[in-house]
Amino acid sequence: MTRNGKTPGCGRRLRTWNAGARIGVLLLTGIGAGGILVPSLAAETWLLKGATVHTVAGDAIPGGEVLVRDGKIAAVGPSVNTTDVPIVDLTGLQLYPGLIALDTALGLKEIGAVRATVDVREVGDFTPDVLSWWAVNPDSQLLPVARANGVAYFEPAPQGGVVAGQSALVALDGWTIEDMAVRKSLALHVYWPAMTLNPTPREQVRDKAGWQSLEDQAKQRAARLRALDDFFQDARAYAQAKAAAASNQAQAPTPDPTWEALLPFVRGERPLVVHADEGRQIQAAVTWAATNRWPIILAGGRDAWRVAALLAKHQVPVIYEHIFTLPARDTDAYDVHFRAPEVLRQAGVTVIFSTGVNSASLVKNLPYEAAQAVAFGYPADEAVKGLTLYPARVAGMADRLGSIEAGKDATFFAMDGDVLDIRANVKRMWIAGREVSLESRHTRLYEKYRHRPKAR
Repeated sequence: MTRNGKTPGCGRRLRTWNAGARIGVLLLTGIGAGGILVPSLAAETWLLKGATVHTVAGDAIPGGEVLVRDGKIAAVGPSVNTTDVPIVDLTGLQLYPGLIALDTALGLKEIGAVRATVDVREVGDFTPDVLSWWAVNPDSQLLPVARANGVAYFEPAPQGGVVAGQSALVALDGWTIEDMAVRKSLALHVYWPAMTLNPTPREQVRDKAGWQSLEDQAKQRAARLRALDDFFQDARAYAQAKAAAASNQAQAPTPDPTWEALLPFVRGERPLVVHADEGRQIQAAVTWAATNRWPIILAGGRDAWRVAALLAKHQVPVIYEHIFTLPARDTDAYDVHFRAPEVLRQAGVTVIFSTGVNSASLVKNLPYEAAQAVAFGYPADEAVKGLTLYPARVAGMADRLGSIEAGKDATFFAMDGDVLDIRANVKRMWIAGREVSLESRHTRLYEKYRHRPKAR
């Protein structure tokens, strides 16, 4: 991780191979051998036609047309009035907005068992000045794997401690992290202290020295919560002192990097992403944020369905990460987490699907998190929004991403089936008007072994 935008010592600013990413807005004739894109004609304006256009913001348009000009969507409809522009024929395909994966370890973790490839956390409990995106490895082999299944943007989330640092929205296209980061300082990540107590008697635990009574555990829990609240109250006092100094009513406080990093968050200008799973954690976090009038986004949310009314009352969106998590209690039904998104939706809570903050290699499976919820009652159109439009909104990028509408970035992909169908495959993809390669380590290995010598 990096503090205050300083480059980490290991320096990961290496070139990412991304055929087609540097060619500007090109009309491409197709995919050449090995998945390499073949540019044929440079064009600032071009037309996609023939695909079923899933605008997400409205109804799907069978055989629709999308006009792209200078990397932006100029027009969308059943028929777009234009002449003498290059045409990209997508007949028989389905066109969707690029998927957005929030709260992931993508770019920060490569191989969990190899410490040198893992850079997800910083030392210390309170590190709000940590900027996670500076640690993203643009050469990660997992980035093109996620992109090949429609993921266009992701949020590398910092971990560790209580206040872990800030995240950004990063594009899956670019040579360096400076190219890729499209919205810096997206949110501040807070890991809410555990609220549970362990009632196991001392004689039944192995580590007798580490055993604590229920009273001691309760005191320790209260101390952790108090430390978190004191930290933010100190930051608020710093912000008030700066405001007073700006109006010549007081002397300016001594600049402090920690408090400076917290200014936009204690002022309510940017959201806090609160990581919490257990019901009491969620209740405490929502109440704390409401009391202080801080906008929050709940991440994790295993038990969010239990407090859906509270979340709806305070308009707290949920980045739900537990579709495939086993039930937490022996009294829970086997499908409790499959049905949780629908419980939340019916209560009025915005649901965003995620593979989880610890996930890097499984970000490619993002659409299937939503698909499982659909199999248990969640509306399919809402599921697609939970992969595109809703994450764009909480990321503050809904004016550019999340749907296929005029004025937004030309970020979309064409596939040969429904995005929620595991059998469907992405055939072509564009990010901000540039067609990107769908080649990955997976496709290279597939081609390698498909052409292996046959036994005689």
